Amino acid sequence: MSAPALTDFVLAHTSPVPVPLHSAVEAMDLWERTRHDQPPFWAFPWAGGQALARHVLDHADLVRGRKVFDLASGSGLVAIAAALAGAECVTANDIDPLALAAVELNAAANGVTVTTLGGDRLDGDAHAADVVLAGDVFYDAEITALVLPFLARAAARGALVLLGDPDRAHLPRDRFAAQARYEVPVPLTLESTETRSATVWRA
Repeated sequence: MSAPALTDFVLAHTSPVPVPLHSAVEAMDLWERTRHDQPPFWAFPWAGGQALARHVLDHADLVRGRKVFDLASGSGLVAIAAALAGAECVTANDIDPLALAAVELNAAANGVTVTTLGGDRLDGDAHAADVVLAGDVFYDAEITALVLPFLARAAARGALVLLGDPDRAHLPRDRFAAQARYEVPVPLTLESTETRSATVWRA
């Protein structure tokens, strides 16, 4: 799909919600329309991302004037929060081209600049970012095994690594320190509840 076609798809199947963020109403129907193996992670504000975004906005000093890399950005919620909090520059990375189109739309809706970066970047070092953010990335054992070394390398070179997670089964709690906990609204069709608790962790 071309970039305009990606943007048109996002606009056709989502609508802005108060964040403001383009969000879908029905998960399964949209998933079928994308014809992807993975759910449309970009179409919803996930619990871990919401908690992390709230934390960044409440503690703007964590990102203000710094280079930020948002891993598996999805809708761009966390990246946008970092930009609103005064980050020098923000890069949103996702492997799904539809996610990148959603990030661009959502950044524009919030009046901020976010650079999008496609493809799997887990072999890299987050482009020497000062802060690495990741919301809701421990939903699967295979993904966790790929993400952990990336985050460890970033922390080892001195980057601030912050994660948002709603108690997913694969979160290795012994490797992180809890910073704050938030109650956030979630899509009922995806989480089987209307609210979830999510913790912000620091590597």
